[in-house]
Amino acid sequence: MDPVWWERWNQWTLSELPVLNRAVIRGRRPARDLVAQARAEVLADLPDAGEYTPREARRVLVLLGLLGASAARHHQEADVARKAKPQESFGGLEVGATGAPFLSYFATVAEASGTGHPGRDCYASIVRWNVPTAEVRVGSETVAALPGVFPDGRIRTYTGDPGELAFLELLKTSEVLELAANDALEPIADGSCDIGSAEATERAWAATRFLVALATANQGFAALAPDHGGLGTEHFMDVFRQFAVHWQPDDIPPSGAQDAQFLRRDLLLGIDFPGYHHHMRRNYPALLDEERAGLDRQAARPALPATLLRALDLAPAELATATREQLRDLVREHPDLAAWYSLLAANAKVGGVHLMLTEKYLFKPQRARDEAGVGDSPLVSNRRGTSGMEEPLLVRLTRARRNHPLRMFAMLPADELSRGARTADRPDGVPTVRYQAGEG
Repeated sequence: MDPVWWERWNQWTLSELPVLNRAVIRGRRPARDLVAQARAEVLADLPDAGEYTPREARRVLVLLGLLGASAARHHQEADVARKAKPQESFGGLEVGATGAPFLSYFATVAEASGTGHPGRDCYASIVRWNVPTAEVRVGSETVAALPGVFPDGRIRTYTGDPGELAFLELLKTSEVLELAANDALEPIADGSCDIGSAEATERAWAATRFLVALATANQGFAALAPDHGGLGTEHFMDVFRQFAVHWQPDDIPPSGAQDAQFLRRDLLLGIDFPGYHHHMRRNYPALLDEERAGLDRQAARPALPATLLRALDLAPAELATATREQLRDLVREHPDLAAWYSLLAANAKVGGVHLMLTEKYLFKPQRARDEAGVGDSPLVSNRRGTSGMEEPLLVRLTRARRNHPLRMFAMLPADELSRGARTADRPDGVPTVRYQAGEG
């Protein structure tokens, strides 16, 4: 690919596309101007979709995804009756000298990526590939990394709002910390590390620290005011989310629910939620091949708490009725229980923080709008997530994560449960996330 032309397209997406989107949203320019400019300055010069290398295809999917979502949003917002035929949103976005239909071109590029990417934008392209490479470091060691695909270290957004930048970075920060926690537990899950070993206990403590860092990062984001780079609630609801329109009937727009590491953690740690696997697989059409395979692999294994209790010959019913003194005796006899309780408690806290964020940015303000008679957005509803999850379901999932088999150990003082933890007071034990340009 010609690097000069490529950089011109990248810069157009970084600078011109946000300007056009803001102008259309504010009614200062018609949507046809965005389509015409995209066709003239970008799409007309694109090569045949099959000519891209897998790495180039991943970059193209990011850029085309942002453009396609922009055009589709404006087309459908101008007349919400058009939501019934979302595939008609791409007129004028024909690609290359032959005028290939946008959706067909996108699907061919997705195939060229070699990843199983769907034929529309999704979490992997909008977040993981778009945001620069994220690394989790403990001391001088890199324990997890999620590559970006651009060498410039920048994040492409719909409108250039600082809150969008911060939100996309938060999603990738969360995912890479989840990856670190999951990878710490993987050798136990696959049986290569005995769950009763000292190594397994240390891995459980390590995963706990990653999840504590995850909860802290999300709480910090919630406290960040819009005038200090945070995400404004109205911008999230009325601008950012409104780009998550359908491209084809019944397809799955980008959503944080497509974070496969979040789903993987639920399977590793277990979740008391009937039908969870069906709930999880609703997201499969929006996931990559390796993500689906990894989730299927873990879904076929027992959750780690169940494995632990079997190894210790402890029955969940026995724990549920244990007295505080009996629980104290169990921890003295099996110190590794403290590590696993702390891990499951940290996971429950992450679930609670996630619910808090959705309440803050979506459900509570929408309830206030309903009570004031403002109503819902006719384009992308703010009464549910873009993957269809409504507030009661999210509350039930959060409660299920709290309802883990070691929850009764919360009766013991924290100092009794933290003995033996090689924890976070040491500088080399605190996980940090850093970003750098990447070309994965």
